[in-house]
Amino acid sequence: MVEQDKLEPVYAGVDALVDYACDRLALDRRDADWTRNRIFELFDLNSYAPTGAVADGRSADELLGEFRAAAVEAGLFEAEEGPVWADIVMGILSANPSALQDRFLEVERDWGGMAAMRWLYDYCVANTYVKRAQLDANPRFDSHGLVVTINLAKPEFKDMKKAAAGNAVAGGYPQCTICHENEGFAGRNKRTLRTLPVELGDESWFWQFSPYGYFDQHGICVNTTHTPMHVDRDTFGMLLDFVDRFPGYFLGCNAALPRIGGSVLAHDHFQGGGELLPMHTAPVLRELRLEAFPDVAVEMLDWPGTAVRVVSKSRQSLIDVCDLIREGWVNYSNPDLDIVCEGEDGRRSALSPSAIVTERGYEMSLIFRNNGVSEEYPDGIFHAHPEFYPVKQEPIGLIEAQGLFILPGRLVEQLGHIEDALAAGEDLPEAEREFTLEWDELTKQLDGSRDRDDIRAAIQDELGSVCYRILRNTAVFKTPELTFEFLASLGMRAA
Repeated sequence: MVEQDKLEPVYAGVDALVDYACDRLALDRRDADWTRNRIFELFDLNSYAPTGAVADGRSADELLGEFRAAAVEAGLFEAEEGPVWADIVMGILSANPSALQDRFLEVERDWGGMAAMRWLYDYCVANTYVKRAQLDANPRFDSHGLVVTINLAKPEFKDMKKAAAGNAVAGGYPQCTICHENEGFAGRNKRTLRTLPVELGDESWFWQFSPYGYFDQHGICVNTTHTPMHVDRDTFGMLLDFVDRFPGYFLGCNAALPRIGGSVLAHDHFQGGGELLPMHTAPVLRELRLEAFPDVAVEMLDWPGTAVRVVSKSRQSLIDVCDLIREGWVNYSNPDLDIVCEGEDGRRSALSPSAIVTERGYEMSLIFRNNGVSEEYPDGIFHAHPEFYPVKQEPIGLIEAQGLFILPGRLVEQLGHIEDALAAGEDLPEAEREFTLEWDELTKQLDGSRDRDDIRAAIQDELGSVCYRILRNTAVFKTPELTFEFLASLGMRAA
């Protein structure tokens, strides 16, 4: 029951949020009363006394926290309902998609595509769709040439069938969790989601930022039509279309096969954002050329996975060479290396491409993937091997294959127990017995040291080492010589 004498803090909370929306969310102050009344209508509030409360530089999270506390105290809703009501209120305060898209185009026209993307990202943080505070709270460090993060918000899916099921939608609307119809959809708390139309090739796509991104300005570009994931010749052109318009971003695509890509294979989409990943700057082991394409360099990379970088200022030549490599790889078999291009369940080999623009022109990284299984490795021959499952069991998708690892949040507590045991000179805790490999390597590295700083540094080094070895597990060619032999079979020669 609503307690009328406790409504003043609620009014103040709403006043401050409306002021915030005028300052940060492009709400026209002429619409302030109308917007405030829409919020009051949610709670059947038919009275109001202006409080003069303003945002005063506070974040949306702070303002929502004060509003939720006041609303609970006044009996408007229960505390556990707070996140849903916050999403409803912020959805009202946010600009309509069309208005936001118009403003984006204005910024792009005046300042360029990257400035417009920065503006849109900041807007999505301001309206709370992008949980930037959660991203900043995730532990992150560099180790063994990789970026290692522990994601405190992302659920861990050891069974990718369950992950795929989690991306289906009961009732069939929207068809999946990334369909355009999710924009503003209450059923999945997407009231604050805002998308940007993008044309790739001759197709209609859209961009949206990820609410729990793995890196700066992380987002996905989604086909407006619900159609299955695939990588073909047109894919390369679409990736280049995107980086032509937004040259400070990378855009890539998961391998469109189970066990070696993302969990959403039913809907065609790309991933990218505003942060270069370690593989984009990996050193070159060897440069190769094709006689028919003298304006294209194919670079073998010093990288734990199997990947090449195709470089050219000619868009058409680059696409031609990328597709030559794709065709060669998806039809390549070498049973001696456990590489079989097709099995009983269909195609097993795929490429995972990732495009950027640099002063050298277009750069398309191509990651070679295969999802074959064996009796020894039922989860995947080129998947993380079982000894590393305590750290990472989920499939290695595009982002991790490029060197940014997303480890499960449970590790914070588990590694804390291991740190405490090492500092106390105790044995590996029984609850963490699955970490025997890591424990043995840590104790050897520490050589008896119980210093907390030494232990934490050793744990970070061990995590980086495990992630590096996982990428080695995913490598289809275990040596540079084998990679060279495959490329030579396509007519390439050392430059």
